[in-house]
Amino acid sequence: MLKLWLVALLLWSSGASSAVVNVEFKFTPFVGDPAKQDHVDTVPGKARVFVNNALVAEQPVNKNSVPVLFEGREIGASVWLPVASLGPALRKGKNKIRIEFEPADAKLKYHAQLRWASVTDQVREESTDSGQRSTNQADEGVDDQPAQGKLAMEREFVADFAKELPWHRYPAISSLTDADKKAIAALVKARADAFKPNFAGVYQLLRNKPEINVAEVQKAKCLDQVYAAGIRIDSPAADQLDITATGNAEVSVRRKDGDLYRPANPKAMEKIKDPAVMDCSGMVLFFAFPPRMAVVRTPAGAWEVVY
Repeated sequence: MLKLWLVALLLWSSGASSAVVNVEFKFTPFVGDPAKQDHVDTVPGKARVFVNNALVAEQPVNKNSVPVLFEGREIGASVWLPVASLGPALRKGKNKIRIEFEPADAKLKYHAQLRWASVTDQVREESTDSGQRSTNQADEGVDDQPAQGKLAMEREFVADFAKELPWHRYPAISSLTDADKKAIAALVKARADAFKPNFAGVYQLLRNKPEINVAEVQKAKCLDQVYAAGIRIDSPAADQLDITATGNAEVSVRRKDGDLYRPANPKAMEKIKDPAVMDCSGMVLFFAFPPRMAVVRTPAGAWEVVY
């Protein structure tokens, strides 16, 4: 009995000291019966993911046969979001995720499943109907809803592992003046204008991107090569911008008909034959000229990009 008590105490102590390092969300729109079937079909359409009312991702959902896994009848995810990957968009403490889905067929009846789990820094053992399993997940949950047409699913979550940034405490912005929108449009254009030799402006944009080794990019001269091939950045006009207050400090900025920035002449990339140049320039252009941005108004009244 003493041995069993010591084992139980050890397991309790290990679990009690674990810390949450991430929260994962999985979303799938589907037709079928996951309680009875080993596969269901995903519903084609478009999913948009908002965190704290700011758009952070949008992606198409294609029709596929996906597996139904484990005792929990978990459906293969169409959208998977580990929130630690959001960087500055994530607040330390309470956050809210909202996933909006618009099916290609507005008349189709379907179900949508949203799953979530906290990821901890320790692995623990737990009992299931089929035996023991090792896991580093906790606080797992699922929401399954019937739907027809557009659907939105929301959930609050806590991210004490997130880094708190000074602008997170800036006053919330609920509305924008014409002057605000004009200043933001100028910021968008100035960013596109930075794409020109010697690319010092682009390298400055990348200074806080840990994914990019700026010194290596400069050494490789991949931007020089794609510029020589004819690539230019298409910047949207002011009336093409969708500038939306989130009710928080940041304001979402995107193009009304798609990505905020895109190549003005994408076929010019066909002139680039070196895979290393393609990989280098592709990553740099994505981070320097993203499909959407978030901007904040500083205490001095200027607008700046935060992600």
